[in-house]
Amino acid sequence: MSVKHLLDIRGKVALITGGSRGLGLQMAAGLGEMGAKVAITARKADELKAAEAYLRELGIEVLTLTNDLSRFETLPGMVSQVIETYGTIDILVNNAGATWGAPAAEHPAEAWNKVMNLNINALFFLSQEVGRRCMIPRRTGKIINIASVAGLAGGPPHMTTIAYNTSKGAVVNFTRALATEWGKYNINVNAICPGFFPTKMSAALLQKIEAEVLAATPLGRLGGDADLMGAVVFLASEASRHMTGQQLILDGGHSTTL
Repeated sequence: MSVKHLLDIRGKVALITGGSRGLGLQMAAGLGEMGAKVAITARKADELKAAEAYLRELGIEVLTLTNDLSRFETLPGMVSQVIETYGTIDILVNNAGATWGAPAAEHPAEAWNKVMNLNINALFFLSQEVGRRCMIPRRTGKIINIASVAGLAGGPPHMTTIAYNTSKGAVVNFTRALATEWGKYNINVNAICPGFFPTKMSAALLQKIEAEVLAATPLGRLGGDADLMGAVVFLASEASRHMTGQQLILDGGHSTTL
């Protein structure tokens, strides 16, 4: 089998959560450029509209879905919309996420629950819905969970994001557990652990620690606008068919220095 065939995802259907901006939009563009039909979700209709226009300019077939994933009761209907439009879901990219900065001793309970509900609970319920309706019956599928290097370590003392770090650690082990259980259905479940990428969610933190991060990063730069594209295409394609339950760390080598 040729490498071109292994990387061919033309006609596949990809659902990307949090796909209206930042890392989600980058991955939607990468998958779409390779010929996948993409469905993107986000809470804000105006951001989705802008993302749709951007993707269509690139010649990508796109469906937009305004949805708050933390309202778990809406997930079946959202999945139904994708199925009604495209017939199935071959690739699920669980990217939507939230963070909250607060010292552990003072962390509000409602903020903890907000982060957990979106970063891990919604991820589970959506994977469950897509798995049992689209992937398990067809005995094939690719689930790509966007974790973080923050889920692999405690982080520096001034990075008071205990809920985010905890949730992303849960995503890493969720990936292992689901891969173990669903391997018999020929479903690959893997995770990407990005390091620091300039996004709306990371902007405030990077203002404080960017120089420190760059000094400790062997490649000497932050993540860029195309640095997740190759990884997500690899994990969405048959090129990764013998890989499951694993994490790809994309952080310019920063984690190797810790």
